[in-house]
Amino acid sequence: MATIADTRPRASNTGRDRGPRPVRRRSRLTLRSTLIGWSFILPNFLGFAALTLVPVVTLFYMSMTNWNVFGSSAFVGLANFQRLIGDGSFRIALLNTLYYAALHIPLTMIVALGLALLLNNKLRGVAFFRTAAFFPYITSIVAIAVVWNLLFSPEYGPINEILRFFGLQNPPGWLTSSEWAMPAVVIISTWRDMGYYMILFLAGLQTVPRELHEAARVDGANVWQRFVNVTLPCLRPTTFFVTVMLTINSFKIFDLILVMTQGGPGQSTLVLSQFIYQKGFQENQFGYASAASIVLFLLCIVVTLVQFFLNKKRDA
Repeated sequence: MATIADTRPRASNTGRDRGPRPVRRRSRLTLRSTLIGWSFILPNFLGFAALTLVPVVTLFYMSMTNWNVFGSSAFVGLANFQRLIGDGSFRIALLNTLYYAALHIPLTMIVALGLALLLNNKLRGVAFFRTAAFFPYITSIVAIAVVWNLLFSPEYGPINEILRFFGLQNPPGWLTSSEWAMPAVVIISTWRDMGYYMILFLAGLQTVPRELHEAARVDGANVWQRFVNVTLPCLRPTTFFVTVMLTINSFKIFDLILVMTQGGPGQSTLVLSQFIYQKGFQENQFGYASAASIVLFLLCIVVTLVQFFLNKKRDA
């Protein structure tokens, strides 16, 4: 009896000692998994923090200072933003940016979607045509500028020669005209970007079930009805992504205009990115340029949030 009585407490004590071990082992596994996860995330996060997060936070501070690189910065509060409101060049740059985006976004989407629909078919040499459509997107911007400057030449350019051949006696001046310079830039930009967004639409078209088209064809739907009622609804996620990317890239347009027109003639093609470049790197007004950058940043954020809200409302 004494032996049995002594044995039972030992068994219960052994059970108590073993109880916390699975919990302790589970916590170690959780900690190990967390450390492994952070080891994968940390290099990318450090790069993001050093190259994006810290500069953005610094930008907000610089927008409230008067700094020209060569001296110490003086805190001026919202004075730079008040100056932007009364700056005529800033208003012109803002309106030109909105004008460019209003032309470039729908035109590029229509052309890219049309090319994707055409090149989604089983045609002979379709791989070559897809490559040819995408090639302008990876071409040097300087080479694009040289070629299109020759094409848009008012006197000797092939485009105006074709227009004269069809009876237009006074063709546009294109890049030398304050009225036609921005439409010319939009045409060049659409030609350059259409291949990239065509690839995105092609990827979206590959996900459209063929059964839906076959069912609509059996029900008597024609090509246009199948496109509107089958293809477009299935392309909604791709279309939303393309719209967001196009909007952000349109607001940030800089390199093409800088090489093609440098904001001219006059200020007819001056956009916000070039305005920021001029104030910051040409006139050394980094505080003022930072304030304009904040406006561009908020403009992109607001438009993107509106697009997300409309897309979520449409899905609901």
